[in-house]
Amino acid sequence: MSEVIDQTGRGRFELEEEGALAFAAYRREGNLLIIPHVEADPALRGRGTAGRLMAGMLEIIRARGEKVRPICGYAVAWIGRHPEYRDLVE
Repeated sequence: MSEVIDQTGRGRFELEEEGALAFAAYRREGNLLIIPHVEADPALRGRGTAGRLMAGMLEIIRARGEKVRPICGYAVAWIGRHPEYRDLVE
């Protein structure tokens, strides 16, 4: 299984699976990461890749002691369905 990678130079977290990419764009405001967009390659849709991306990204954010502000509708809904990550939302 692939791992989520923080591509800081590109301002996004990435997860590659089966040669296709899912990513969550972010912009940083101090210790807060604002997530305006999450996208998965059409070949990955419906396979849970975006959910694995979200979980991996939020685990990285938690390990760094940071917070997140999801703006993207998918990110907001995903966190809403996963209460174990709500403590990271500012």
